[in-house]
Amino acid sequence: MASSSSSCSTKHQVFLSFRGETRFNFTAHLLKALKDKALNVFFDEDTLEIGEQLSPALSQGIAASNLSIIVLSKDYASSKSCLAEVSDIMDRNRSEGHIVLPIFYHVDPSNVRNLGGSFKTSFEDHESKRPTDEVKRWTDAFAKVGKLKGIHIQDNKSETEYIQDIVDDVTRKLMKSAPRITSEKLVGIDDQKKMLLGLIEQADIRVIGFWGMGGIGKTTLANAVFEEVSPKFECRLFLKDVSEKIKKQGDESLRNELLSKLLDEKEICIDTPSISYPYQDRLNNIIVLLVLDDVSDPDQIDFMGVKYFGPGSKIIVTSRDRQVLRNGRANHIHEVKKLNKNDSLQLFSTFAFKLLNPVVDFQDLSCKFVEYAQGSPLALKVLGSNLYTKSKNEWESEVDKLKQYVEPKISQILKSSLDGLGELEKNIFLDVACFFKGEKMDIVEKILSNYYMGAMCGIRNLVDKCLLDSIDGYHISMHDMLEEIGKDIVRQKCKENPGKCSRLWFPKDVDQVLRFNQGTVSIEGIKLDMSQIDKLQLCPSVFENMFNLRYIYFYKPEIEKEDWNPKLLANQVDSVSLPNKLRYLCWDYFPFKSLSSFNSKNLIVLKLRDGKMEKLWNEDDHMDLVNLREINVSNCKNLRKIPNLSGAINLELLHCSNCESLVQFWDENNLMDLVNLREINVSNCKNLRKMPNLSGAINLELLNCFKCRSLVQLGNEDDHMDLVNLRKIDISYCENLRKIPSLLGAINLEFLGCYKCESLVELPCLNHLASLHQYNLRLNGCYSLKKFPQVPSHFCRLNLSSTKIKEVPDSIELLHKLQRLSLRKSKKSQEA
Repeated sequence: MASSSSSCSTKHQVFLSFRGETRFNFTAHLLKALKDKALNVFFDEDTLEIGEQLSPALSQGIAASNLSIIVLSKDYASSKSCLAEVSDIMDRNRSEGHIVLPIFYHVDPSNVRNLGGSFKTSFEDHESKRPTDEVKRWTDAFAKVGKLKGIHIQDNKSETEYIQDIVDDVTRKLMKSAPRITSEKLVGIDDQKKMLLGLIEQADIRVIGFWGMGGIGKTTLANAVFEEVSPKFECRLFLKDVSEKIKKQGDESLRNELLSKLLDEKEICIDTPSISYPYQDRLNNIIVLLVLDDVSDPDQIDFMGVKYFGPGSKIIVTSRDRQVLRNGRANHIHEVKKLNKNDSLQLFSTFAFKLLNPVVDFQDLSCKFVEYAQGSPLALKVLGSNLYTKSKNEWESEVDKLKQYVEPKISQILKSSLDGLGELEKNIFLDVACFFKGEKMDIVEKILSNYYMGAMCGIRNLVDKCLLDSIDGYHISMHDMLEEIGKDIVRQKCKENPGKCSRLWFPKDVDQVLRFNQGTVSIEGIKLDMSQIDKLQLCPSVFENMFNLRYIYFYKPEIEKEDWNPKLLANQVDSVSLPNKLRYLCWDYFPFKSLSSFNSKNLIVLKLRDGKMEKLWNEDDHMDLVNLREINVSNCKNLRKIPNLSGAINLELLHCSNCESLVQFWDENNLMDLVNLREINVSNCKNLRKMPNLSGAINLELLNCFKCRSLVQLGNEDDHMDLVNLRKIDISYCENLRKIPSLLGAINLEFLGCYKCESLVELPCLNHLASLHQYNLRLNGCYSLKKFPQVPSHFCRLNLSSTKIKEVPDSIELLHKLQRLSLRKSKKSQEA
């Protein structure tokens, strides 16, 4: 049987049909192995006998899946719902080509084909109770399953080995069934891909380098090869934009992220130059396919630990610099070729006409653009996208623009496409190039929409023109060459006087403007990597002449050490005057004691991590916070209070972790209807004694109070956390917290961490929380907990070790799935 543990509207890769007798052993292990391979599995969480008909949810689950696994155990055919599933699966196999993989679990396949053995008894029983036509449908489908090639599980090897065989077979079948879509991204790379696939098969080749100029298609080719061969590897990872990520987060952080994914272990932390035991040995035991995209230094390759990967591993490295690949000990370096004329014309046409070939009247003009593009996929896509739906006269005008260059470089071609942008699109493009590349798409959209009328439309137009894209659907991005061109456009206009630039990001220019107070009305945004300048004393009027300043982004790169010394210093003043047009204020190590009273109605993002503030602003400042979406004051050691946020009706994120001096939030009589608030993080605020009333935060999803050791209250005594969107509460190590408010309305809660809540006496009722997973209820170390908790009936395990619970109540009979209960005592709980 199977069920809707995942929504039926979702497209699943695998539907798992099984009888309850294998649920907690073989099927459970198979399910975990499939999910570990990132396969989306439709699986039954309930042991229910459906009865006469297949439920709509199950039928939809089968229809929404690419492949069905049928675990045929001895008692399988006794279930009417299992037979209904088989009938539906085989109907879809016949009519739609639905893939079916039978697993003969300690049963003879011939007994399935011929309805023999235990199956004969089951069907005889059905014949005496069910309509003839229904049983006939079941027997026909069951016999057909027995004729399919499947996997016969016997006692000749371990179930673990069989499960690995099944997962490999499922992966191969899904890959073969995947539709071969002709994508514009793959035009002209088939021959190169075939050659590289051959290289990967060679045992003596481990590291393969892809070398070529920007925009030539290195990443696209690497991705095509990766997609083709990845099913053959137990561990595979495509790491994009390596150099850029190292600049932002540091090489150690990126390596830890890489190893965590390869070794399937959360939060690996190696802060030494080399990888030590036991990680070396663990890496040596796995066969890895890894793509390191856009590497600029050979040390980046070695630092990621590729030399420790197991025999048979393959590492693909892309770089613009051939010497990087040579010094990185690549066994083979492949120069990514430009597209030939025919492929160039096809790629250009897919963007200019949405066809594989040019329209007849535009044939000659198309060939001219193809000639100018010199086989560069990026140039062809940008040129084609820019010309889509334009008239012949407009095409001819664009050709004339390119004629001004004797032999146009790719950058000149791309720049000519930018010349045709409207003022709105050009400004959005330049803002992203200078400030927001790699930032979260939704917050960038809100920031730009607050200033530019029609910003969303402008972003979509830039995406359509291949001038913007998204890394993963969540972060805004653009090609490196386009970023460089955008920055060059800005800088060329004010080379000699950076104070007159519209956007500043070059450290030397920013330093000059701030140090010598050269700011003007021309400046709209400043971004500064503070590690790139010397210490600088700021005067309180440093921004006064920058009336149009919209973005301040002063950051300490993650690569810097924790004992990093701040570079921007307050010149014996408590505050700084900020411009009224400010939308984005991100200032790490903010040096002033508070924000001055400025017109904050346009502010969308406020990030002052590691700042020196004692307060954000005065309570009587009456700040207009209507547009504010995010506040992050993490690691502000001197901050004592979060002020009145009653006007921040659009606030979504409030992060205050590691604010050691934080004692309280806003005054209790200032009730906050923070209806859009999604996350509150006050972890490690060790002096915080009370959380405010959050009953108005109806969209709250995360409440993180981890290690708030002084916390004694979550809201008021009679508060109800009727927050239907709440997914996670973490109050672990809240040593003084005695009670949790009612969670009656928090029906979607998935995680409740109460580990080492030493003063917690009892829990609210939890038995209605259908989404709460048994491993996500963490109660061990609650030394004062006396009363047996009311937990959901689907729990199979319950860990109440190191608590004061001495008796198991009669109501435990309601936990009919419970298999394991731990009441192991610690010395401390016995003394409590």
